[in-house]
Amino acid sequence: MNVSFDPVIDRKRTNSLKYDFAAEHGKPADVLPFWVADMDFRTCPAVQKALEKSVRHGIFGYSESKREYFDALYRWYSDSFGWKIQREWLVKTPGVVFAICTAIRALTNEGDAVLIQRPVYYPFSESIRNNNRKLVNSPLIYRDGKYSIDFQDFEEKIVRNHVKLFILCSPHNPVGRVWTKQELIRMGDLCVKHHVFVLSDEIHSDFVYGGYRHLVFASLKPEYLRQTVTCTSPSKTFNLAGLQVSNILIADPAMRRRFQSERKKTGYSQLNTMGLAACQAAYENGRLWLEELKKYLSGNLAFVRQFLKENLPQVRLVEPQGTYLVWLDFRCLGLDGDRLEDLIVNRAKLWLDAGPLFGPEGEGFERINIACPKSLLSEALFQLKQSISQYEAETNAAKTNLVRCFN
Repeated sequence: MNVSFDPVIDRKRTNSLKYDFAAEHGKPADVLPFWVADMDFRTCPAVQKALEKSVRHGIFGYSESKREYFDALYRWYSDSFGWKIQREWLVKTPGVVFAICTAIRALTNEGDAVLIQRPVYYPFSESIRNNNRKLVNSPLIYRDGKYSIDFQDFEEKIVRNHVKLFILCSPHNPVGRVWTKQELIRMGDLCVKHHVFVLSDEIHSDFVYGGYRHLVFASLKPEYLRQTVTCTSPSKTFNLAGLQVSNILIADPAMRRRFQSERKKTGYSQLNTMGLAACQAAYENGRLWLEELKKYLSGNLAFVRQFLKENLPQVRLVEPQGTYLVWLDFRCLGLDGDRLEDLIVNRAKLWLDAGPLFGPEGEGFERINIACPKSLLSEALFQLKQSISQYEAETNAAKTNLVRCFN
């Protein structure tokens, strides 16, 4: 495709959450934002064309999807992951977080325990607490630069807390793990054994780096399919978050009825007209664009990897297997949370997602979004390098002065 991801598009003064709300979030006006998970690229031409057609028509009344919408979704998941979905499984929502909250209310009662694996996407915790459920955490193990699952702790937490629902993040945000078949089956078998529903958030499934493969959790065993709510969306893949369209797949009729009943209580019915048009166009004609995008993101990741190696060995890259969100380990700097945040925000003039947002296990880490033109990413890393060099020089000078005082 004749597409370039290098142009820097001015997103300011567009009501962009990422670019126009620094002051409202307590950040300096001149920070470069790399926090929220949307991309700084225009969506694919097929989506733009479909939206332009809708705009020219000029009527934006109540809309619903026809068979062609499901067919596009079916082909995407069949071709990408070998998963043959059925039309009756589909429930559409305005977003995955909306679906998470709906599933929590549909499948558990107030006071019931819901299990997550921190550090993890922070709306998981918010959704559990906001719906008056008990948050149970089985933290991931970080060892030798890689995250893994503590299966003994996972089962112990389920049994001890009578867990009713497990929220799986696959691929994992923010640590970038793409779970292996063996890992997914061990978690799945434990959930079946202890009668735990699974909500599998697979919104990042289209972003997996070479040598890794995303597996749809519900596709691995029939018993998983019967107790899983699978959350999907084109929003990350095609940069459509503002159009609010997600496709939730629930095979078990009883679970689906409970989910639909809870959704109806919110007063929500049809998706917005533009979201439906964009989703169908993306899944019908967006694959070539996505392949070019993934190549570009791989290049950005390689740039980050090399830059840190050559210029900032104090900052460790947690090598991502998937997603366009990169988890960085700053702990070698020896800074507590407030001082690290000051270094990044006020010195480097960067707006990242601070690790503790994802749970206490994220202390000393930061998440950076690399779905942007390489020139912006380069500017950010050079600002980070300069601020860290200045901080270390000041620290060394202070130590030298202290020694002199005692001599």
